[in-house]
Amino acid sequence: MDTEAVVIDNDPDRLQGLPHPVLLGDATEDDVLERAGVRRARALVAALSTDAGNLFVTISARALRPELFIVARVRVEVNEDKLRRAGADRVVNPQSIGGARMAAFVLQPHVTEFLDVVMHDRDIEFRLEEVPVPEGSPIAGSSIRDAHVRDRTGALVLALRDRGGAFTTNPSPETVIHAGQVVIAIGMPDDLDALERLVAGQTPRLPR
Repeated sequence: MDTEAVVIDNDPDRLQGLPHPVLLGDATEDDVLERAGVRRARALVAALSTDAGNLFVTISARALRPELFIVARVRVEVNEDKLRRAGADRVVNPQSIGGARMAAFVLQPHVTEFLDVVMHDRDIEFRLEEVPVPEGSPIAGSSIRDAHVRDRTGALVLALRDRGGAFTTNPSPETVIHAGQVVIAIGMPDDLDALERLVAGQTPRLPR
């Protein structure tokens, strides 16, 4: 999915040379968020240098666009719950993630590197994708087998996530797909495009 990002920063030097639209200003101020187009945005990443700043951005953005998906960075672990209560959908602690990744490279280097390639290397076509199942989807209420997901798209379903956030990993062919779930699948771009079309009730193109 191609998405245009707008970068807000109060330091003009950090905005120089960025390949995205930029806005010089303080992201904690409502009018700056408004000028950046927050009311039209699909998601917002609050990545200021302080937890207090990210808290202000989260509160302001949530008030301006209640349905916005907000990811906030946190530096101090005790502030994670505050950011969630303020309206952040996800809270990311870079130090914690960095430590976990270092441990993963020690314990499972090949698995960790494979996931890095799939998620971030744009020269490799194999991809992981999430596809929401809307109300009225023709595959809602059908099992993975009966929906012929693999046969009709070529994509492999790795997991289903329900409305409450719980995952069903490595689902069996008899697992029923429900509206409101998110299908997490892996495949080539054409396979994943076919999966999106299948879920939406459009005729999927045959996989290669």
